[in-house]
Amino acid sequence: MTKRLIALLLVLGLAEAGFAAEAGLEARFSRLAQDCVHREYPNKIAHVMNSAADAGTPSALYPVFYGCFDWHSAVHGHWLLVRQLRTAQELPPEMQDEITAALNRSFTPAGVTAEVAYFEAEGRKAFERPYGIAWFLQLTAELREWDDPRARAWLETLLPLETVILAHIRDWLPKLAYPIRVGTHNQSMFAFGLFLDWARAADDIAMTELVRDKTLEFHRGDVDCPLAYEPSGEDFLSPCLMEADLVRRVLDREEFTAWLTTFLPGIPTDGSGDWLTPGVVLDPTDGKLVHLDGVNLSRAWNLENIAAALPENDPRRASLLAAARIHAEAGIANVSAENYEGSHWLASFATYLVTKRGL
Repeated sequence: MTKRLIALLLVLGLAEAGFAAEAGLEARFSRLAQDCVHREYPNKIAHVMNSAADAGTPSALYPVFYGCFDWHSAVHGHWLLVRQLRTAQELPPEMQDEITAALNRSFTPAGVTAEVAYFEAEGRKAFERPYGIAWFLQLTAELREWDDPRARAWLETLLPLETVILAHIRDWLPKLAYPIRVGTHNQSMFAFGLFLDWARAADDIAMTELVRDKTLEFHRGDVDCPLAYEPSGEDFLSPCLMEADLVRRVLDREEFTAWLTTFLPGIPTDGSGDWLTPGVVLDPTDGKLVHLDGVNLSRAWNLENIAAALPENDPRRASLLAAARIHAEAGIANVSAENYEGSHWLASFATYLVTKRGL
């Protein structure tokens, strides 16, 4: 296990819970992604058909990102593998070779050409918008930030698809009149955060300003977010916490500290963590109910990111981190290969958390 990961687990208190002792944590997450990125079935496609000629298998429709049950999970499964190659220095060499081979198998010019054609076809401007395309930009941002010849080659291969996806985003964002405040795929706040992170990694000033301006238009005046109403029964993203995690990206520390006071006025100052209760999954074989394992992981990184954006002496930090620890423990404990309903995607959320990607 990398020193960086052990340090994070110690900060979150998960070392005491036994996670730091699990030397194969990174390998376990990587294995879950490897086991699904080229697994075509079962599969749920969201596919607009213009004629009978559009009928096809997932791998025929989009031959790069056809695995992991759906397109967006395939995308962030590939991101997980890139992230692990970049950050998990103690992965066994043979696993690093397996991951490299899997990514080489996926990222081919012919496959990307077919994906571009899919996105450019009639009726597809909203395909995987915004969740899947946000994860795609997270993938290419990761490749941009990694100084490695493999990353440069894979990014070069993926650039035509990135270009099409960026065109869709630039066309859509100015027309979006309202934020999308749900806890599932259509949520705008999570996507905006990944859009903004990509824009900064790519040094795209126009995209940075577009996302920043839309974020402030939608959220600067928000107050009293009803966190007590969360989570809904199928949430894997917190509308309130994800909004705060987005806004901290666009305001300076002083402005964000003041904004958070009116947006989430109920954050305790006594260091307690039980003010926010983790979501409970009663049936891990139900693909919608298992979303609540994801909300625990995403809440954990939201809470940690919000705390990091506050001044060190802010009295809310201890309670934010205590709640993050509780949610991380609950979420990571349920990342397993036992049920494909969760195994095809939860490892990506866990990797995003434990590698501190949001920061």
